[in-house]
Amino acid sequence: MLDDFFTRAVLAGLGLALVAGPLGCFVVWRRMAYFGDSTAHAAILGVALALAFDVSIYAGTLAVAVVMAVTVAALVSRGQAMDTMLGVLSHSALAIGLVAISFVPGARSDLSGYLFGDILAVGRSDLALIWGGAALVLAVLMIRWQRLLTSSLNEELAMAAGIDPRVERLVLSLALAVVVALAIRVVGSLLISAMLIVPAAAARGWAGSPERMAAGAALVAAASVGLGLWASLRLDSPAGPTIVTVAAIFFVASQTLRRR
Repeated sequence: MLDDFFTRAVLAGLGLALVAGPLGCFVVWRRMAYFGDSTAHAAILGVALALAFDVSIYAGTLAVAVVMAVTVAALVSRGQAMDTMLGVLSHSALAIGLVAISFVPGARSDLSGYLFGDILAVGRSDLALIWGGAALVLAVLMIRWQRLLTSSLNEELAMAAGIDPRVERLVLSLALAVVVALAIRVVGSLLISAMLIVPAAAARGWAGSPERMAAGAALVAAASVGLGLWASLRLDSPAGPTIVTVAAIFFVASQTLRRR
C-alpha cells in the first residue's frame, strides 16, 4: 500500500493535519499568527544549511526553527515591540535563506518544492518522521493541555494557579518549530502558517469549547488534505496550495453559516 505515491501523500497530510489543528488553536488564541510566519519563513534558511552541509532537510529546518522560536519567545518575555521585531525577523530569515540557497548547486530547481511543498514526493522515511513528530507534539499538548490553555486565555490567572506563562510559551514555541520542520515537505515554508491558522479559525465559529475547537480544527485540516489532494489530481494544480485553498473554503463556509 505504501508503494502508492498518493497513499503516502494522504498519510503524510493526515499526520500533519492531526497536529496542526490543535496546535493552530493555540496560535489563534494567543494571536501568534505572525510568530508562525516568522518560524516558517526561517525554515528556508534551514533548508539552505541542510543542503550545504549535506544533512537531513528535517534536521536543518528544525534547528533553525528552534533557534527562531527561542529567540522570539525571549523577545516576547522582554516586552519588545513584537509587530516590528517579528516583521524584521520573518522577512530577513526568508531573504537570507533564499540568498543562501541560491549558492547551493542544484537547489534552485527544487526551490518551489521547499516554498510550496511537494507532498506527492513524500517517501516512507518522510512518513515515519512526520507521524513520529506529530505523535510527540500531540503527546506534549495532551499532557500540558490545561496549563497551556490557562496561560493562553489569561496569564494572570495562570500565575495565580502557579503556572509560569513563560514556560508554556516556550513549550508552544518549540512545538511550533517541530511542526514547521514536519510540514516543509507537505505544504512548504510559505504555507505552513496557513495550515495552522485557517483550520483553527474555521472551527472557532461553531465550536462550543476549547476541546471541541481543537478536534474540529483537526477535522477541518484532515478534510482539507483529502479534498485538496483529490482536487489537485483532478485539476492538475499544485498540491500544497490546493490543500490550503480548500481549508480557506471551509473557513468562508463556517463564517457564512455562523452569520445565518
